[in-house]
Amino acid sequence: MILTTAACGGTTRGSDSGSAGGASASASANPSATIPAGLSVAFLPKQLNNPYFSVADGGGKQAVEQFKGKYSEVGPSEASASSQVSYINTLTQQGADVIVTSANDPNAICSALDQARSGGAKVVTFDSDTKPDCRDVFVNQATAEGIAQTQVDSMAKQIGNAGDVAILSATANATNQNTWIDLMKKYAAEKYPDMKIVTTVYGDDQDEKSFQETQGLLQSNPNLKGIISPTTVGIAAAARYLSGSAYKGKVALTGLGTPNQMREFVKDGTVKEFALWDPAKLGYLAAYTGAALKAGQITGKEGEKFTAGDLGEYTIGKDGVVVLGDPQVFDAANIDQFNF
Repeated sequence: MILTTAACGGTTRGSDSGSAGGASASASANPSATIPAGLSVAFLPKQLNNPYFSVADGGGKQAVEQFKGKYSEVGPSEASASSQVSYINTLTQQGADVIVTSANDPNAICSALDQARSGGAKVVTFDSDTKPDCRDVFVNQATAEGIAQTQVDSMAKQIGNAGDVAILSATANATNQNTWIDLMKKYAAEKYPDMKIVTTVYGDDQDEKSFQETQGLLQSNPNLKGIISPTTVGIAAAARYLSGSAYKGKVALTGLGTPNQMREFVKDGTVKEFALWDPAKLGYLAAYTGAALKAGQITGKEGEKFTAGDLGEYTIGKDGVVVLGDPQVFDAANIDQFNF
């Protein structure tokens, strides 16, 4: 999948304004409304050149091309809390109809998004949410509980339900990471009392830092049985470290990764299994959600339905959340069936 980066289109926006909580109290949905041609849809990932977001934004580009919109991708090179603000401000000035973003911080970009919505842009968060009143709809990969439980169950299976486990996360403020980590700790304590999550470290979604944090974890925790990394950058970096160390085959690793990143580590025995959703479908759904909002097919209220192209019909849930589906577990038996 090849991504192109273009300047944001300057499509004229209508007078529809942003609204707190995901839907305007006075707005009413028209499910039969047609998506207008030429919508400018801008994707703003946590950081550019991140393999996960390259695939996710590529799915968004495919969707935008299907509904004859104008796609662009902009973003920072590092996933810091406030790094996305200037890009949102520029997109607002350029007249973006839809802004699709994965937030590095739940609060840092809210003011900029509020200004964008006040100017008529529709805001869809995906992968990592802001506070709900800062956007119109959040497109979630899967339920947070499902993601958390899948990773904990995978680790427990690999270490016999007992032992010390560490978490290698992305940034300390990442909404999705922190939600999953809290749920993982709770679920592990309830279901696997002999499996202890002893520490959490942060690789900031940087390959080299994640690699170094993995090394540090193993040096400072000699009894460590496994590492859970719920971030695609982190799990790949951790796998690379383990594959060339004496810990290969002795310390289990699972988390969230893409098949193309992790294939070599599954095949050489470093990693038994890991999980993810299809990020291309996530981006695809996010783009169609933004288009449905701008067209007026939905407003973000619970219970509203819309069709997301080839993915079919989706329903808005509580707090303006749309869920893509259940996570997929990848292992040696099935990993060659996937290419992303």
